[in-house]
Amino acid sequence: MTDVDTANEQPKSNPAGNAEKAPENWTTGDEPMTGAQASYLKTLAEEAGDPEAFDSDLSKAEASKRIDKLQGKTGRG
Repeated sequence: MTDVDTANEQPKSNPAGNAEKAPENWTTGDEPMTGAQASYLKTLAEEAGDPEAFDSDLSKAEASKRIDKLQGKTGRG
């Protein structure tokens, strides 16, 4: 590597830092939940014996909160 290559390098940000942000503070939290969230939420709801916990109309933030709650019920968290 030359000096030019290293001169433009920026410190890597901590991508895990965003994982710690509260769902209500997500900039995309009001968008529909992702397919992965829907699948996992449905699985957790069934495992918890609470199929009504799954709602296909949830936002990303709402789904995340519900997933956290169900993880506590199922011991998957």
